[in-house]
Amino acid sequence: MSSPLTITLAKRTADVAAQLAAIGRQTFLETFAAENQPADMAAYLEANFSPEKQLAELQDADTVFLLARMNQQLVGYAKLRLHSRLGSHPDKVSEERLEIERLYVQEDWIGTGLGATMMRRALEEGRQSHCRAVVLGVWEKNVRALEFYRRFGFKVIGEHKFVLGTDVQNDLILRKGL
Repeated sequence: MSSPLTITLAKRTADVAAQLAAIGRQTFLETFAAENQPADMAAYLEANFSPEKQLAELQDADTVFLLARMNQQLVGYAKLRLHSRLGSHPDKVSEERLEIERLYVQEDWIGTGLGATMMRRALEEGRQSHCRAVVLGVWEKNVRALEFYRRFGFKVIGEHKFVLGTDVQNDLILRKGL
């Protein structure tokens, strides 16, 4: 008997791009709207979650999207970037890194274990790609996400700025060795 949950690599099609744009907008709003200004949220969503932007990201050879579907309904996704320099020292040769640029599940699925299942799959993608570490950026005010990443063994190694509309925010850079 097959599980109703599937996590698959995204196809690089316009249809998938439209689905990513929709779930990306939805999950970003669910996660951050309450703590940010509506105009900043609108500007960020417009710039980052159009179907055209998602199609361009899908077609990038260093980008991998994982799609989580429950009974064929898209309920979460992860955007992974190979050869990331996030958190690397500019003057040193860096280790091969996989960056988790996004990992989101719909609000109704938070706390069900879906995020953990997606994280384990993302870490496996890193291992299969011969990465020595996984890195990510997370808003310093996103306490729930910080605790989630710490449970997986991620440690803070730095910080960088994240621009949401006109608001310049501080993201922590986290790393986990593989």
